[in-house]
Parts: sequence; structure tokens; C-alpha cells
Amino acid sequence: MQITFIIDLLNKSFPLLSYLAYWLNKEDKYSLQSPLLFSTYQDLFDYIEANKSIDLDIEVYRKHLLSSDEVIEVDDYGAGSKIVNTAKRHVADITKFSTSSRKYAQLYQFFCSLTPAHIVVELGTCMGIGSRYLSRTTQGSLYTFEGSTEIARVAKPSQGFENLNLIVGELNHTLPSTLCTLEKIDFALVDATHTYEGTLTYFEQILQKTHTKSIIAIGDIHWSREMEKVWKEIKSNPLVKLSLDFYECGIVLLDYPGEKSDYVLDF
Repeated sequence: MQITFIIDLLNKSFPLLSYLAYWLNKEDKYSLQSPLLFSTYQDLFDYIEANKSIDLDIEVYRKHLLSSDEVIEVDDYGAGSKIVNTAKRHVADITKFSTSSRKYAQLYQFFCSLTPAHIVVELGTCMGIGSRYLSRTTQGSLYTFEGSTEIARVAKPSQGFENLNLIVGELNHTLPSTLCTLEKIDFALVDATHTYEGTLTYFEQILQKTHTKSIIAIGDIHWSREMEKVWKEIKSNPLVKLSLDFYECGIVLLDYPGEKSDYVLDF
């Protein structure tokens, strides 16, 4: 009983300890020695500032979901939610606790815009907020994957976002079959299941379809010990030349001059 209590306490305190480690190690732009990275980092903040009045309709959609009293049945194939982990969940709760903020949605937009953005893949549609942001940056086709039928029903746009292709079903089946139809992936966001095995598997499958200018984002890299473990393995992959830790997500670049580098950045 005492051992179980200690383990439970450690698990609950993990996010706080993880954020403390991030806070102690994070760097601002003035600490960066690489001119290219300094410029890219500054461009990220300039991008967010320049787009502060753009895509506000997506935030109206978010507010609509947050005020919804609809309850849906959720098919969960991953680690589940830390806060709302029942089969039946309120749309408002899923939106509140499981979707990216506008700031991080724009971060994904920015890094997507650094690629050709012709083929973009998102694992973990959730309520479709991030999908809508990525759709606006995608120059070709966006393929977004959701495991839960009911979540996908709510998330699917009724109009607009014509380049968005929503694929429903368990990722173990839907991702490999879709990847077979794609020649190359320019940008990918892996934000599904939140398990070590699942995240690493999806990353490696996507990596096989990338090119040197591709960028891959990994969501919730400090969500659990499993996610921190997989983030470390992803960073160590020989094809990854630069990794950026923004706490709520990690960004990996496959093309970067100089030695393999890893940064923890303030955001």
C-alpha cells in the first residue's frame, strides 16, 4: 500500500518536476550561438505577432466547443486523458484539456511554413482546432488522423478547409495504409496515443517518407516519463540534425549545418 502511494505521488508530481527541469535549462534567443537558429527563433515570434489578427474564426470555433453541453462516446486507443479519462466525455472538457492553445497551433503553422508544405500529416485530430490552423498553412493536402469516430464527427469541418482529409480509425491500421499512398511528407505533427511504443513507431514510419527539408513535431514530450523517454530516443536518431524543446512540444529538423544540436527554448 505504501509503495503504491509513493508511486502514485511520483506520477502526480512528474509534470511539476518536468517543468522545473525545463525552466532551469531553457534558453532565450540571446543565448543562441548559431546565427541561423537565432534568426529562425526570432522569426517564430515575428510570425505570431504578424498573425495575431488572422485565423480568429478558428478561435470562435474553439469557444463554440467550450460552451457545448454535448456528451460523446470516445474510443481511446492511447494513454488516455489525465483529467477526463472516461468513455463518455463532454465536448467542452475534451476541448479544454486536450487541444493545443492558439500559441502552439501557430508554432506548428510556423514550422510547417518553413517546409514546402505540400503534404502535411497530423496524428491526433482531436477537436480539429489544430487541423484548421495547419490547413491554412498547407499548400497541398493535409491528412489528419483520429481514432475516435465521435470525436472525428465533431471535428470535421462542415465547410471550408477543402485540403483537409480526415482519416478515422486505429492508427496502427490507418497510418501505414495512408503512408503507402504518399510519396514524401513535408511536415508532420505526432500528437496521438502518448505512449512510448506508439509515438516511436509513428515517428519511425513517418521518417521513412521524409526528405532533408522535412520537419517533424512531437506533441506533449514532457507529458509522462514514457513521452520524455521517447523524445530522448527521437533526438538521438542519426537522421535528426537539430531538436528544439518548447516544453509542450518538440521540433526536429533533418537539415541543419554544423554538428548535431539540441536546444531547450523559452516560449
